[in-house]
Amino acid sequence: MSKIVEEIKRPIAQEMKLFEEKFYQSMQSNVPLLDKVTRFIVTTKGKQMRPMFVFLTAQLLGKVNEKTYRGASMIELIHTATLVHDDVVDESFKRRSFFSINALWKNKIAVLVGDYLLSKSVLLSTDHQDYDLLSVIARTIREMSEGELLQLEKARKLDITEEVYYEIIRQKTATLIAACCEIGVLSNNADADLAKKMQDFGTYTGMAFQIKDDLFDYLSQSIIGKPVGIDIKEQKMTLPLIYTLKNAKETEYKYYFETIKRYNNNPKRVKELIEFVKKSGGLDYAISVMKDFQQKAKNLLNDFPDSEAKRSLVLMLDYVVERKF
Repeated sequence: MSKIVEEIKRPIAQEMKLFEEKFYQSMQSNVPLLDKVTRFIVTTKGKQMRPMFVFLTAQLLGKVNEKTYRGASMIELIHTATLVHDDVVDESFKRRSFFSINALWKNKIAVLVGDYLLSKSVLLSTDHQDYDLLSVIARTIREMSEGELLQLEKARKLDITEEVYYEIIRQKTATLIAACCEIGVLSNNADADLAKKMQDFGTYTGMAFQIKDDLFDYLSQSIIGKPVGIDIKEQKMTLPLIYTLKNAKETEYKYYFETIKRYNNNPKRVKELIEFVKKSGGLDYAISVMKDFQQKAKNLLNDFPDSEAKRSLVLMLDYVVERKF
């Protein structure tokens, strides 16, 4: 794990350790197959950035408490469920260099496991009467589903404008990080205004995070270990591409639109398009928008007194835009 991630985690290191136990407990069932799958999920977990947001935002107002742990588990259950379902939809057999659930146990079990994790997230809130957290969770699941469907609808026509792109990434990616930050302060009895403020903080952070992800498609494979041009091959219209096509001459637009529509598996045409995006300022524009979201998020932290948690959140914002993978 990178030094910066360790530094971000420093104020919540103990909480993250305890969270791992509580998260595993939140997934347990009386079905041996389910327990086998959930044990696999725990052993193949990622950096767990989302629970980190919950704990750090909770510490802006006070201490991490049992409600904070429940909120973090709810978020991680939803996040894990969506990854399991995404792998089924995308027919992906690898996740973080491990085999995916659907690769090991087939689609039917993967879908049912995803459903089970979503239900456990809801039950965790209702069992403890955390109805304010339930409201956040329900809205988040709805928005993530809407974002996925909006992207699928637009992908057919390849007519995604900049405004539609922002709405898709807000719903698909940013809404879950927004939920983390809102739940973090709600676990310490924040009022509605403060909860909305931290929701906005999470939204801006999530927008920057997704734009950074989209920039990786144009960077050297050696830096991130992901094939260059994979989004173009999958006909995903991301910000660098949307900006470039919007500002291209008519002949260039037609040629490169054809590349996306019909020649997206032609390595020469894809490479040409990547170079055209770079030359046309598509990357520079996306970077400037990403940094604008980052700054908007930082500005929302200005009203909080200096603390270790606040410093870690600022570090997290820097990490979001500077990470190499």
